[in-house]
Amino acid sequence: MKLNIIDKTNQITGELQLSDDVFGLVPRKDIMSRVVLWQLAKRRSGTHSTKGKSTVHGTTRKCVRQKGSGGARHGSKKAVQFRGGGIVFGPVVREHSFSITKKVRKLGLRMALSTKARSGDLVVVDTLQQKTAIKTKEFMGRFGRQAKTALFVDTEKDERILNAISNIVGYDFVPQLGANVYDIIRKEKLIISVEAIKALESRLV
Repeated sequence: MKLNIIDKTNQITGELQLSDDVFGLVPRKDIMSRVVLWQLAKRRSGTHSTKGKSTVHGTTRKCVRQKGSGGARHGSKKAVQFRGGGIVFGPVVREHSFSITKKVRKLGLRMALSTKARSGDLVVVDTLQQKTAIKTKEFMGRFGRQAKTALFVDTEKDERILNAISNIVGYDFVPQLGANVYDIIRKEKLIISVEAIKALESRLV
């Protein structure tokens, strides 16, 4: 697969041959869904917690006598049916993450890239690096017509780009080592530099 390379003035300056092993796969939703679930599970803190009958503060003195009151036989105010009592089967601190193999993670990323390439939502630019600070207006003038939401990928983290897109809703930037399935598929466009594509291909093939 070949894609046009666009410069800073949105003019076509050449073509880039993409690796079929990275950008030419037939996407499988089950693989990408599995990787996305793995990503989102890792983000969960797992610090939610409630107190059960054994941990809630309260007296264990017998509320009423065992017989003769006409009521139930309660033995503790910490029981779940009382106000201020424990919670039945409440959430506890736990780890939500699970593991998947590195082969599946790499396959999911290749399929996410292939999805953007097949749908025409992959935009290749000659470079994203900025020698000087860039204004948000200038950045939008170059990429604002591409899509309302976009993910920019370059070889390394660039603070100038991060500052330029910080007020633009729907625009995100990650280095190629941080490229992931969730961020790629939830954005309308994937705008990536030539050097980042070469780095991804060498890492994923």
